[in-house]
Amino acid sequence: MKKYQALFTIRFSSGLQYRAAALGGIATQFAWGFMELLAFLAFYKANPGAYPMEFSQTVSYIWLQQAFLALFMTWFYEQDIFETITSGAVAYELVRPIDLYNRWFCHSAANRLARAVLRCFPILLVAFIVPEPLRMSLPPDLGQFGLFMISVPLSLGVVVAFTMLVYISVFFTLSPIGVRIVAALLADFLAGGIVPLPFFPDVVRGVVEILPFAAMQNMPLRIYSGHISGAAAVRGLFLQAFWFVILVVLGRLWMKLALRRAVVQGG
Repeated sequence: MKKYQALFTIRFSSGLQYRAAALGGIATQFAWGFMELLAFLAFYKANPGAYPMEFSQTVSYIWLQQAFLALFMTWFYEQDIFETITSGAVAYELVRPIDLYNRWFCHSAANRLARAVLRCFPILLVAFIVPEPLRMSLPPDLGQFGLFMISVPLSLGVVVAFTMLVYISVFFTLSPIGVRIVAALLADFLAGGIVPLPFFPDVVRGVVEILPFAAMQNMPLRIYSGHISGAAAVRGLFLQAFWFVILVVLGRLWMKLALRRAVVQGG
């Protein structure tokens, strides 16, 4: 366990060095967040009371989404993992006294967390001081905030476990481009990354909310905003834990199969 903790710490510290990239990301996320909020505000003003979330809940949802973008977005891939597989350098990884799945999982989780730490505080600071109605609000109560704090690491775990499946799929393809694009677009849409799940049609939402994608950003953002609370929030946490375990087990089994069939440089 100590070696994985050390690996996580080293990767996290390394990720904190990219401050210029973080500044660029913050500017982009501010622009995107304001654009989304103004678009939603126009819809809410045109037809008040016709939407499944209160506007204040939608505001909190979008600001948190932008603040923790690196934690939740499935299109944040580790390019060096793809290159390790496609170049054959994975052979060097296999001779190290460390489990390859655990290594890549720690690598990805630490990098996401480092990016989020660099970006979240400036975004949250501005989100809490901008004028109404675009100002982010606090959770309804401390209990709700506590559920949110449990949901965030579970969401990160589900996202990383899902991206691990994308990495492993490259063992069976000639190029990672197609898989990563399709997986990212599908997961981002079904996780509420483009439109929050409550805005989906009822029939579609009923199906989507039991899929692993609903255990990603959808759950912590809706818990914080107060759209999901009480017993429904607790059930949401169990759903996240369930999908985290399932995706990790599937990933580890698929990794064993992939490594068993892998051929590096014809040997």
